[in-house]
Amino acid sequence: MNPLPRLQKVLSEMGVASRRHAEDLIREGRVTVNGRAARIGDKVDPLKDHIKVDGRLVTSHGAKVYFMLHKPKNVVTTAEDPEGRTTVMDLVKGRVPRLFPVGRLDYDAEGVLLLTNDGELAHRLSHPSFHVPRTYSVKVKGKPAPEEIEKMSRGIILEDGPTAPCRVALRRETRENAWVEMTLHEGRNRQVKRMWERMGYLVLKLERMSFAGLSGRDLRVGEYRHLRPAEVEKLKRMTKERHAESVAGRSITPRRDLRTAAPRGQLEERGFAAGGKRRK
Repeated sequence: MNPLPRLQKVLSEMGVASRRHAEDLIREGRVTVNGRAARIGDKVDPLKDHIKVDGRLVTSHGAKVYFMLHKPKNVVTTAEDPEGRTTVMDLVKGRVPRLFPVGRLDYDAEGVLLLTNDGELAHRLSHPSFHVPRTYSVKVKGKPAPEEIEKMSRGIILEDGPTAPCRVALRRETRENAWVEMTLHEGRNRQVKRMWERMGYLVLKLERMSFAGLSGRDLRVGEYRHLRPAEVEKLKRMTKERHAESVAGRSITPRRDLRTAAPRGQLEERGFAAGGKRRK
C-alpha cells in the first residue's frame, strides 16, 4: 500500500508555496481538505481529496503532476486499451486531467515508467533527439560472444533504420542464459527485443531499472509515488540543457565510449542481486 504524502508536501509540489510557507498557511487556517480545516501532519491523496487555499481549489486541476510507477508485466503502457487489458492508468488510483505515460514499456516488461500531465516535458523525455538514457536488465537465451556485444554497442540495422550507439555490458552467464545490462538513448517500439532478435537471441526477461537517471528501487512492483521536487527539476534541467545544445547546432549524440562496460557490480548496486533478481 502506498503511503500518502503530507499536505504541505503536496502543496509544495503543486506550486502553491514552499513547504515551509505551506505549513504557515495550514497553521493560519487558510487550508481545508474536503471541507474541513487542515492541520499540520495531515496526509492527503492529491488525486481524490479536495484541497482549498483561501477557498480556492488547488487540486490537480491545472497543476502539473509527476509520478513514477513500477510497471508490472502484462500491463499495457497506454491510457486505454480496446482489448480490455489492464493499463498503467488502472494502477494509478483516481484521475488527473490528461495524465499519460512518458514513452512506452513493453507489455511483458516491467520497471520504471513515468506518468505526467506535463505535455512539454513528456515530449522532451520521449523524443529520441534528446537522448534520454534508459537502462535495462535483460535476460537472453544463449550466451552472446564479446564480438556480438561489441557489434550491438556500435549500433545495428533494424527494419526502421540503424540504432544509435549504446552501452551493453555482460553481467552474468549460466549454462544456457546470460544477463546483460543495456543503456539506450532512444525508445523505439520493442527496441531492446528487436535488437537481440536481430542478433539471433530471444529475450526471456526485460526490466527497466532507470529512466533519465531516476531509479525505481524504492518501489515494489505495481507501486507508484509522486516524483520529488528535486527529481522533477533534474528532468527539466536535463531536457532544457539538451534542447539548448540542439538549437545551438551541437551534437548531443551519446559518445562512443558509452559502449564500454560499466564496472562489474553496478547491477547489484541498483538493487539487483546476481542473476538479475531484485533483492528483498
